[in-house]
Amino acid sequence: MQHRKTSPATDEFWMAKAIRLAAKGCYTTSPNPRVGCVIVKNDECIGQGYHIQAGTPHAEVHALVAAGDHARDATAYVTLEPCSHTGRTPPCADALIKAGVKRVVVGMTDPNPQVSGQGIERIKAAGIAVTQDVLTEQAKALNPGFIKRMESGLPWVRVKLGISLDGKIALQNGASKWITGPAARRDVQRLRAKSCAIITGSGTVIADNPSMLVRPEQAEFSDYPVSTVRQPLRVVIDSQEKLTPNWLMFNDGQPVLLVNQHFRAGFSQDTQQCHLPLSAQGKIDLSLLLAELAGRGINEVLVESGAGLAGAFLANGLVDELIVYQAPVILGDKGVSMLNLPVYDEVNQAPHLKLTDIRHIAQDIRLTYQIVSDKL
Repeated sequence: MQHRKTSPATDEFWMAKAIRLAAKGCYTTSPNPRVGCVIVKNDECIGQGYHIQAGTPHAEVHALVAAGDHARDATAYVTLEPCSHTGRTPPCADALIKAGVKRVVVGMTDPNPQVSGQGIERIKAAGIAVTQDVLTEQAKALNPGFIKRMESGLPWVRVKLGISLDGKIALQNGASKWITGPAARRDVQRLRAKSCAIITGSGTVIADNPSMLVRPEQAEFSDYPVSTVRQPLRVVIDSQEKLTPNWLMFNDGQPVLLVNQHFRAGFSQDTQQCHLPLSAQGKIDLSLLLAELAGRGINEVLVESGAGLAGAFLANGLVDELIVYQAPVILGDKGVSMLNLPVYDEVNQAPHLKLTDIRHIAQDIRLTYQIVSDKL
């Protein structure tokens, strides 16, 4: 291997490898963050690992086990500050100290108040050199939901839409299968798999009777790290309490959270019920729902719903990211618009977006936007 002396470029090289490792846990670490670790000695990687699943060893432990006794006097590259508290596993800061590493390079400080800065201070107190904030933006991009939940008590919210070239999600009669192609639908399956919860509304359940489950055969995972696919929590908003227990998603043995005002009898034991008050408009308060989900350890939420609920999330300033799959088809002016939004008197009142990614998914285009909070 080419010799790399300690330098910012060297640190970025190895941190980039740790970030790629962390991404391997994108489907399975919830409610924990995605973390990668690389142990380097004499310009060679002698151990590497990533966090796979909550309750199992953290990235640092996997990497240290792989490095063995060679970890002494090595440098550890970790995408997220090593933890300093005992949860379901012992503190990783202590593991690094015990292994005798001489230096720790950290991508970002842990936003968890139980850890933030304490892991780094514990390592420094042991006489180990620490370099912080290496490829910080890339490290943050691994865990938008975990970071937001720790800092604000709310999950990261994505709204997914499949639309025509003219911004319609269905024909006038409601028909929408299939606007987008098989490759886009496979991509949506993987997006579901990365999500801790899927939110939909009673209207979608009644219209489509969907499962909202991740279908491994359609997702075609090539790198899933465990044998059983983790299913997201399905969250069904039923403000008017129209739903009955016979719909598909209440009878498939996977967990569902039914959000309404009052207890409804007859639902299976897999269906939990969450009772929230209605807003002045007679709808479930979405901000209270998101806070409830964060309290349950939900990091990332995917909204898959009709134009009404998706529009309500956006109009209430509760959306972080909008993911639009646009198909090369025109449905016409009588089709169903992608979002129901209030009537705006000025353009500046409407939601403004920042395009952060664009790519072809076979014949379709996937557009990823973040919501701009400060509009000019």
